[in-house]
Amino acid sequence: MEDFEQYRVALTGYCYRMLGAAFEAEDAVQETFVRAWRKADAFDARRGPFSTWLYAIATNVCLDFLRGKQRRAVVMDLASPVAPGTPLGVPLADEAWVQPMPDERILDPANVLVRRESVQLAFVAALQHLPPKQRAVLILRDVLAWHADEVAALLESTVPSVNSALQRARATLATRPAAGPVTALDETHQDLMRRYVRAFREYDIETLVSLLHEDATMTMPPFLWWLRGRSAIHQTLLAAGAEVSCRTTVLVPAGLANGAPVYAQYGPDGPFALVTFTTAGGLVTGETVHLNGTGLFPLFGLPLKLTDELREAASY
Repeated sequence: MEDFEQYRVALTGYCYRMLGAAFEAEDAVQETFVRAWRKADAFDARRGPFSTWLYAIATNVCLDFLRGKQRRAVVMDLASPVAPGTPLGVPLADEAWVQPMPDERILDPANVLVRRESVQLAFVAALQHLPPKQRAVLILRDVLAWHADEVAALLESTVPSVNSALQRARATLATRPAAGPVTALDETHQDLMRRYVRAFREYDIETLVSLLHEDATMTMPPFLWWLRGRSAIHQTLLAAGAEVSCRTTVLVPAGLANGAPVYAQYGPDGPFALVTFTTAGGLVTGETVHLNGTGLFPLFGLPLKLTDELREAASY
């Protein structure tokens, strides 16, 4: 029997795209390994490679997980942008939201440049609009580049059925807002993030806003509240209370999530939020303050207390 661990990252990426949830994806992979171990005698190399057999098990696990559950989403799927000054409102349950996921847990380093676009939050959220089996077909065909006959064998279906499902899935995705282009994580990009975080720390609103795209968005899951446009974000950041947030919290770089930079935001009492950014053309196009993301800190290797080491990292 092959070593399961060599497949963990790839399978976690697959399950994450299927489920849209970080811990559920990891649970699904663990359940896949358990089922594979229990059914080890059923594997027949004459019917296909071991990896295909594992993906078949993982697909069934994900379909089981999705049975009866509501679709996870990003805020743009659920509400229109609000005017500056609008109260946050009532939070939705964590199960309503697509969660960020560390790149290192879902992307094979050898294929990061090819696959980063397929784990953007916008793309993962768009996938949730597909029926589960169409979702599996599209991921296997368009993301993992499997052949139609391989997918048909995995799903115990036919090639015409797989091709039909793929066509319907692509048509549905074409109606959803497209994910932005993947930004090269070069020195220019890193300098943009350093300037943005420095402006946040110093409550230098004019500099911070100058680094935003004209149509930039700001969201705060688990609330339906979100802003669109540099002007709306500018007005909100000038409002009472925004300065307190900037001056009393610390943004610590925490690597990459969904192909984009992620920061841990710590307040005086501990974790406050996970903050993810999207960028394009040398500007910030989106900021998501995952107020419901503090439970994901361990997944990113982040402590639940701001240490001196982290404070130093935040002051670069």
